[in-house]
Amino acid sequence: MERWPWPSGGAWLLVAARALLQLLRADLRLGRPLLAALALLAALDWLCQRLLPPPAALAVLAAAGWIALSRLARPPRLPVATRAVLITGCDSGFGKETAKKLDAMGFTVLATVLELDGPGALELRACCSPRLRLLQMDLTKPADISRALEFTKAHTTSTGLWGLVNNAGHNDVVADVELSPVATFRSCMEVNFFGALELTKGLLPLLRRSRGRIVTVGSPAGDMPYPCLAAYGTSKAAMALLMDTFSCELLPWGVKVSVIQPGCFKTESVRNVGQWEQRKQLLLASLPRELLQAYGEDYIEHLHGQFLHSLRLALPDLSPVVDAITDALLAARPRRRYYPGRGLGLMYFIHYYLPEGLRRRFLQTFFISHCLPRALRPGRPGSAPAQDAAPDPDPNPGPSPVAAQ
Repeated sequence: MERWPWPSGGAWLLVAARALLQLLRADLRLGRPLLAALALLAALDWLCQRLLPPPAALAVLAAAGWIALSRLARPPRLPVATRAVLITGCDSGFGKETAKKLDAMGFTVLATVLELDGPGALELRACCSPRLRLLQMDLTKPADISRALEFTKAHTTSTGLWGLVNNAGHNDVVADVELSPVATFRSCMEVNFFGALELTKGLLPLLRRSRGRIVTVGSPAGDMPYPCLAAYGTSKAAMALLMDTFSCELLPWGVKVSVIQPGCFKTESVRNVGQWEQRKQLLLASLPRELLQAYGEDYIEHLHGQFLHSLRLALPDLSPVVDAITDALLAARPRRRYYPGRGLGLMYFIHYYLPEGLRRRFLQTFFISHCLPRALRPGRPGSAPAQDAAPDPDPNPGPSPVAAQ
C-alpha cells in the first residue's frame, strides 16, 4: 500500500496542538509517561500507514493521541482556600515533609509530634508559617488523643477540618513470628491501628461536616507476607481493611478515603542503623534460652544483616509519597490506593498473579533470605532430614523495594 504522509502529519498536528494547550495550562504530566505515550503513538502510526486506508488511519491515530493526552492530563484539584488538615507523626519522615509542603501551599496544618522540643518540631517551627500549629500526642495514650481532639475542634471552628492524615507508624522488631515477643504485636497494633482508629472516629463529625478526606499511610507489608515483618504488616493490614470499610460507610456523607502504600524510602528511622542494632540486642536478651538454642544467635544476626542491607537501597527523595498524600487531599476524585515508590507495580503483579512458590521466593530474594535455623542444620542433634530442610538461599539479597517505615 502506498504511503500517505499528510494524513499522518495532520493527526500529529492535532496531537501537538492539544499538548501545547495542556502545557500552557500546566495540565500535562511530563517525564517518562509522556515519552512512552509518544513512542506508542509512533508505533501505531507506523502500523496504520501499512494496514489502514488514509481516512481510517487518520481517525485511529488522532483518537489514540487524544486519549493518551487525556490520560496524561493532571487530575483537577480543589482550591486550597482555608482548608485545615491534621497530620500525625510529624517528628520526621513523611509527616514532617508533608506538613512543610501543605503549609507552603496555604493549608492550616495541625501537626502532632511526640516531642515538642524534638529536632522535627524545631525544624517545623523554623521553616513554616505561623498557621502551622504543633501538638504533642502519643497514640498509645487515650488522654493525648482526647486532648488532640479538643485541640483540633478549637482550632478549626472557623475553617472546619478538611483532612486527616494518619501517618504515625511504629515498628521495633525484625524477626520471625516465633522470635517476636507478643508485646511487639500489641505495641504495633496500639500505634498503627487502635490509636489511629480512636483518633479517626473522634474526628469523623468534623470530617462529615466538611465532606473531607481521610488519608492513611500504610505499607505493602500489609498486603503481602514480608519476611520478618509480621507484627508491623499485621497492623498495617488491619488498618487498610478498616480504611476500606470507612470508604464504603462514609460514601453517603461525601468523605473520601485513601491509603498510601509507599515503597522503601530513606526516612530518619531507616537511616538510624544504631536504633536497629539496639533493638536486635534487646531481642536477643529477651529470647528464652531454648528458643535461642533452636534458632541460633547467628540466625538472628543473618536476618538483621539482610534487613540493614535492604535499607541501604532506600530512596532518598520522599517527594513521591508527599505528592501522593497531597493528591489524595486535593484531587476532585482521589484514588483509593496510591503506590509511590520504585518497583511496586512489579511486586504487586507477582503477588497477585504468580504462583505462591514464586511469590515467596521473590520476597525472600529481594528482602530477607532466611538461612537454616541451628537445629535444622546437618549434623546437629534432632535436625530434620535433608529432603525436609529448606535450602540455604543466597545470603546477599537483591534490592529491596520496600521496608518498614
